[in-house]
Amino acid sequence: MAAGTTGRAIGLALVFGVATAGSAWAQKVIDGDSIELKGKAYRLYGIDAAEEAQSCADGWPAGVAARNYLTELIGDREVTCMAMPADGGDETMALCRAEGVDLGGAMVTGGHALAYVPYSARYITQEDAATAARRGLHGHRCLPPWKWRHRTGADG
Repeated sequence: MAAGTTGRAIGLALVFGVATAGSAWAQKVIDGDSIELKGKAYRLYGIDAAEEAQSCADGWPAGVAARNYLTELIGDREVTCMAMPADGGDETMALCRAEGVDLGGAMVTGGHALAYVPYSARYITQEDAATAARRGLHGHRCLPPWKWRHRTGADG
């Protein structure tokens, strides 16, 4: 980089709310659509994954499968998150990537999360492909996570 460009890039990253975490940073998967980086919770923007306790009508443990899949996607890769404008409650809604891979898109493509259209239409194409291939939630008789939360009273 040319002299002075590094400082400008760092400044832009801070303005847009980017957080990074590599193997040297504390990072963990909270559930299928939430991660923690350096002590801050981020909810993956534009998706909704099954809750930890959610199983489908056929007994498939959708919530556990979603958490495990997100854990595999991240592995020991460097994760970056960019905050997005949305009301995520205590968590910041963010587009997060593991070494360039969009985690929200990968979760929807793998069938472990649904596009959450109230926040974004970003992942509708990936959800259509997962549905056609009957991946994850689409291969089992699963309620959408928001309906499961409402039905079980888990929506707060």
